[in-house]
Amino acid sequence: MPALSEVKLYLFGLWLLVKGNRAGFQYLDISDRGMMRSFWAIVWCLPAIGLSWIWWRLAFIDGLPPGQSLGGLFFLRMAMLEAANWLIPIVLAGVLAGLLGIGKHYPAVVLTTNWLSVPFAYVYSVLSLLLILVPGLTGLIALVWLAAIIGLVVALSRILRMFLGDQKLMIATMTMVLIVPSLILSDVLEQFLGVYPG
Repeated sequence: MPALSEVKLYLFGLWLLVKGNRAGFQYLDISDRGMMRSFWAIVWCLPAIGLSWIWWRLAFIDGLPPGQSLGGLFFLRMAMLEAANWLIPIVLAGVLAGLLGIGKHYPAVVLTTNWLSVPFAYVYSVLSLLLILVPGLTGLIALVWLAAIIGLVVALSRILRMFLGDQKLMIATMTMVLIVPSLILSDVLEQFLGVYPG
């Protein structure tokens, strides 16, 4: 598992790429090995994910009839939802990369997606904590959440531009494939798995 110091280097490299500085490449391992190691980002996101689940559980309990409680099955379903949201966009990006003939860039796409998830997971967890502590700020927090989504889109598209060159349509398509399915899947799977707050 990559140490915190190594994760900081990855994130610093991505930040440089967001700013258009190609020096960011020297902080990233975009080989197949680097791609596989990037899935450790899931472990680094677990504390943030756990906090978000606590907020989701509280919201879900509010919609239950009095006296009804939640068991461990709730968290199993949330884990299934999280896994789908993480893996399906990456698989779809692989299919798209194959269709567009940019398969050689796929490790870089996966690495970017995985490590970029870490800071944004913690942003969302802070928003979840604020919803728990100050529920009256729901409207403001929703706006911040929307701004975070826009920030993710911008960051991802700028990094992809560093890998793929100035191919705007290809970059836009890959960015949407990596983000939009998660947003759609969340709504669909929450309903299907029975973890949507009533």
